[in-house]
Amino acid sequence: MKARAVRCLESVRHMCPYLTKHGIKPELIAQNASKCPFMKALNVSASEAADPSVLSEKLMDPLNFVDIDSFAPSHPLNDYFKAAIKRLHSEGRYRVFTNILRHTGEFPKATEFMTGTHSKVNVWCSNDYLGMGQHPLVLDAMHQSIDAHGAGSGGTRNIGGNTNLHVRLEKELATWHGKESALVCTSGYVANEAALSTLPDIFPQGCIYFSDKENHASMICGMRHSKLNRKDIRVFKHNDMKDLEAKLLKASEDPEDMEKVKIIVFESVYSMSGSIAPMEAIKKLSEEYSCLTYIDEVHAVGLYGKTGAGICQERGIDMDIISGTLGKAVGVHGGYIAANSLIADCIRSYASSFIFTTSLPPANLAGSIASIQYIKQSSYERKLLHKHSKYMKKRLKEENLPVLPSESHIVPLFIGNPNVCKSVSDTLLKEHGIYVQPINYPTVPRGEELLRLSPGPLHTPKLIEEFIVAAKQVWKKFDLIDYKGLQLKLNH
Repeated sequence: MKARAVRCLESVRHMCPYLTKHGIKPELIAQNASKCPFMKALNVSASEAADPSVLSEKLMDPLNFVDIDSFAPSHPLNDYFKAAIKRLHSEGRYRVFTNILRHTGEFPKATEFMTGTHSKVNVWCSNDYLGMGQHPLVLDAMHQSIDAHGAGSGGTRNIGGNTNLHVRLEKELATWHGKESALVCTSGYVANEAALSTLPDIFPQGCIYFSDKENHASMICGMRHSKLNRKDIRVFKHNDMKDLEAKLLKASEDPEDMEKVKIIVFESVYSMSGSIAPMEAIKKLSEEYSCLTYIDEVHAVGLYGKTGAGICQERGIDMDIISGTLGKAVGVHGGYIAANSLIADCIRSYASSFIFTTSLPPANLAGSIASIQYIKQSSYERKLLHKHSKYMKKRLKEENLPVLPSESHIVPLFIGNPNVCKSVSDTLLKEHGIYVQPINYPTVPRGEELLRLSPGPLHTPKLIEEFIVAAKQVWKKFDLIDYKGLQLKLNH
């Protein structure tokens, strides 16, 4: 019991700045329990804090150990904050960030710090699709960069933070995507927000966005943060070319809209459903109606095409603006757009979220360059990723587990209830050492809650079979719908 309490305290220590500062010895905690907000939240007295067996009982479920009513200090506005958090709890969509640490050379294994056991788990929901975040070439480049150039960039790109590594990485990205220019941002989110919020400012005659219904939040925010009226952000049904064409036709015939610049905004791979855009049809419509095209390839770069540049490269289709990320298949951090030099220069010169953000540190840039150069010449990892993804879909279907149809490497496992989705995720973690985060509203529509699996080259067939055995036990425990039942549901 004492050992378990110490493990629980170690888990809490990672979340509590007070304990981190003062250590976790029971006698020291006993002396200072009254000053610690985490101990207050648990209603732990000094005598209880010194007793490992009592602490063990108090910390039985560290996933939900903080009582919001007892934790919040007195403030006249606290009731509003409490009500907002309680609404999320009542709707089953309060997010708990899983506390884990990955191990270099062992991915997809990681140590979890949620249950107090510090056990190893297999990660099934990482966007480090190819495992490049632990590749020796990437790590060596980052270590060398830190030794040579230090930790931070020193400022914004405009003031002190524009390094030669930024310039080299942008040339690498432009070449990769067959574009004149690229612009590196601090994240894929910032890249989308910066570009889409800025583009309408360039056109005095006005602009209309035609946006796929399932576009990422960063794209939606970028469009909304622009100076466009909401009526000029027109949403078409997901991957529905008839609906898109109807909206384009109406805009082309409306005297108020005829002169406005039209931009079709969509993704190549949609990260939750795993669907892929009908890119040939979108390209054809863009040419027919004289539209710019803006495609988000964040879940495709590294994974598709001869050198991994994405679905545009795989299908030989040229889109005007491509946004991508360095934080998924590239395995590091950051985002970018690639386009002609004039478009890139306009975003660089006008986008506030780009101009006023401290730039990426040298180590990130060096690691990204090394990763992209490797991905461009090695197809081994992406071929293995697609092989494992297809195998996992096949096995889930064979075992009557509700895998949703997916054209891409994404494997969505349907649940359809927010509370059950979280319970399934918690059970897989606690009882089976499997980490896969629940996906609830607003990431997916209500009633479409799911587990999003992303098997990669390091998720072996043996690990896939272990996942299926665990999933079948958990599905039985919660009496969840099977694959045949799901097909019946989808057909109706």
